Amino acid sequence: MAEISDVFFVDGMRTPFGRAGEKGMYWNTRADDLAVKATIGLMERNASIPKDRIDDVAIAATSQTGDQGLTLGRSVAILAGLPQTVPGFAIDRMCAGAMTSVTTMAGSIGMGMYDVALAGGVEHMGHHPIGGNADPNPRFVAEKMVDPGALNMGVTAERIFDRFPHLTKERSDRYGMLSQHKVQAAYDAGKIQPDLVPVAIKDGEGSWALATEDEGRRPQTTMDDLAALKTPFRPHGRVTAGTSSPLTDGATMSLLAGGGAVKELGLKPKMRLVSFAFAGVQPEIMGIGPIPSTEKALKKAGLTIDDIGLFELNEAFAIQVISLLDHFGIADDDPRVNPWGGAIAFGHPLAASGVRLMIQLAAHFAERPDVRYGLTAMCVGLGQGGSVIWENPHFDGKKRK
Repeated sequence: MAEISDVFFVDGMRTPFGRAGEKGMYWNTRADDLAVKATIGLMERNASIPKDRIDDVAIAATSQTGDQGLTLGRSVAILAGLPQTVPGFAIDRMCAGAMTSVTTMAGSIGMGMYDVALAGGVEHMGHHPIGGNADPNPRFVAEKMVDPGALNMGVTAERIFDRFPHLTKERSDRYGMLSQHKVQAAYDAGKIQPDLVPVAIKDGEGSWALATEDEGRRPQTTMDDLAALKTPFRPHGRVTAGTSSPLTDGATMSLLAGGGAVKELGLKPKMRLVSFAFAGVQPEIMGIGPIPSTEKALKKAGLTIDDIGLFELNEAFAIQVISLLDHFGIADDDPRVNPWGGAIAFGHPLAASGVRLMIQLAAHFAERPDVRYGLTAMCVGLGQGGSVIWENPHFDGKKRK
């Protein structure tokens, strides 16, 4: 008989993230091959798990076409050398694709239908610009359901400034600058590299190299640099390239398991899933989406925001993160928030980013036995938010000195 089960994040790995476009390191690399690399790296690091025990593979992509099409979960499973008995599927919730891969698999594990599953995402924004192959229904605009600007994420970010005048451009710039500095400090301390899978890449002349680090970082960024940037989404606006996540290529993959499989296979999980939630908001101001999804997830868990000791928030835009922190009464520079920086520096390969947040939270948990609960949360295109609350298995109840 199937039994209700706890769900554990056993491990996660990702490719280095590359700048999208012809000058980016993955221009000559297929999207599905990025997902294959992340899958192989993760399975090699967890070689004690028999490959035929993987019950399903969920891989998200926002633009499911070309080298990101063909039912990614199944095609990547075959290409990564998993047995042909392992099924797979593709999933799309725009920026929360990988997060939804995880929560969907978690539901199957929690119900006792699956024991072990792979969940992740990939986005090659160089090959497939956001919305590039989409044909939005004309009723959206004709019937005034959605403002045309709602399909431009930068425009929606400007509207957060409009709604909350006390969230200034200067605060946003400072947040963006500190994200760059924190990511470089984490790299310098060797925090990021252990969870990256190197990828062989080829340039336009056919020369091979190895991608081992995230390509989009700008650690020298200053407030003066940011103040001088153009505002591409609105004349005299407040959103700039320096306070936005860059267009990015990359893939992430996670390994999830139920309590029975953890015992049987002798696994050492990095996190336990406590609750998750998704919520909808007006598409015109999609950046506030994680506020209601976080409130829902906290309610499901019987927790308050004060119980959360670490936050991994996707930095689609600096103003978007600040709006969530402001809502919950958390300072812009609170040390619990994105301790190693975020997507402004790492990049945001849309459907892949949710699992990057989880990989980093898991690494924090290992270093912070004084923290019991952590949150991964993100805004989502077309007016949504997603939040997952995790428990630290290393929690010892002792206050940090």
